[in-house]
Amino acid sequence: MEVNQAVSTTVVGDYWQWRGQNIYYVQAGKKKGDYPPLLLIHGFGASTDHWRKNIATLQTDFKVYAIDLLGFGRSSKPDWVYSGKVWEEQLAAFIQEVVGEAVVLAGNSLGGYACLCVGGNHPELTRGVVLLNSAGPFSDQEKKDEGKQEQLTLKQKLQKTVRSILLQPWSSFLLFQYVRRKSMIRKTLKQVYLDQSAVTDQLVEDIYRPSCDRGAAKVFASVFKSPRGDKVDELLKRLTVPLLLLWGEGDPWMDTRTRSSKFHQYYSQISERFLNAGHCPHDEVPQQVNEGIKDWIISHQC
Repeated sequence: MEVNQAVSTTVVGDYWQWRGQNIYYVQAGKKKGDYPPLLLIHGFGASTDHWRKNIATLQTDFKVYAIDLLGFGRSSKPDWVYSGKVWEEQLAAFIQEVVGEAVVLAGNSLGGYACLCVGGNHPELTRGVVLLNSAGPFSDQEKKDEGKQEQLTLKQKLQKTVRSILLQPWSSFLLFQYVRRKSMIRKTLKQVYLDQSAVTDQLVEDIYRPSCDRGAAKVFASVFKSPRGDKVDELLKRLTVPLLLLWGEGDPWMDTRTRSSKFHQYYSQISERFLNAGHCPHDEVPQQVNEGIKDWIISHQC
């Protein structure tokens, strides 16, 4: 088992203005040869802090950026309608205005979907895409779900009713106050990490801190009501660069093997590794992830 230690980077972050909002990002390392910069994108509720173990190592070989998506981390949390399209536009503008050249995008969960949106819709900004337990719906799954609507069981109808209640402002606010408690954050992390030692006080604090910011509750509520964006298969059909899939195979939130097969169904330029980790392999087994990304970039000359 990989030994997990809280590796802190000494990189001081900075802010970039985008559409009148403060966007936080960190930059480390220097460009080596013709290797493209790396841009790391966190998942739901996380931030650039979640990549600290990766930045500390990857900066040796690459110029590395990590950014807080609008609504998360140290970035502004305006009362906007949040969607994959908003984050896609944020990332595309960041690459153009701050990085200044095409990048390899690497994202976890929600951040993975945002990366794929940029890769599929902005090929001129992308040299490669790395997805770590990436989120996002496939078209056939959505159609299957729609087809089941007429055959809902009593339990499913109840779940649908509960969901509609949670979409109400007052109830989503109460739910947010419940799930943002440090004890609940720790409990959730322990459910999605195989290596319990990786769930440190620092990790819990890194996720808890942004939840105290003004506007965080409305961001939480808005994400539940996000407009449906591009489907994963649609984005894969537009993708033209190498794709690396890194799966934490012990993820309780998704069937990684089934999801992997669907990626292969729609795209051929895929490299892939299954790791003994949960939903956040970059934080749980950082050494394996760092080596995997480095070897892939070098071998594929992204």
